[in-house]
Amino acid sequence: MGLFDFAKDIGNKLFNNDAEAGQKISEHIEANNPGIENLTAAYADGKVNLVGSTDNIEAAQKAVLMAGNVKGVTEVEVNIAVTDMEAESDVIAALEPEDVEYYIIQSGDSLSKIAKHYYKNAMEYPRIFAANKEVIKDPDLIYPGQKIRIPLD
Repeated sequence: MGLFDFAKDIGNKLFNNDAEAGQKISEHIEANNPGIENLTAAYADGKVNLVGSTDNIEAAQKAVLMAGNVKGVTEVEVNIAVTDMEAESDVIAALEPEDVEYYIIQSGDSLSKIAKHYYKNAMEYPRIFAANKEVIKDPDLIYPGQKIRIPLD
């Protein structure tokens, strides 16, 4: 599963029908806006199309995770213009950089357990929480199937 693929039956339940999905997903991202301007989200058949602009590739990564970690979403298509990136292919490549890994939370995981795995130190969990504060509201409340960013050294 890459950055753009998600588990359909896992995540925040934001909408009751497809007609309201795009609006609800847009509102969800805007409420904790990681830095996307003119954001719109369109939804059809489990797929979200994000459109907007930013000067920060990390903001685009977080917007993808926020949209994807919504119940009913299986894929996120990114049409976010990033300042200093000329081509869409540059943006797509930058969304999956070498210094960030995407991790799907498993049953029994905690942020400290994940930190111990990646950083060899469970007390580094605030680093993971900080990198995902738009996706994770409470470091003690994560759920299996949720996808998060892991900043690497």
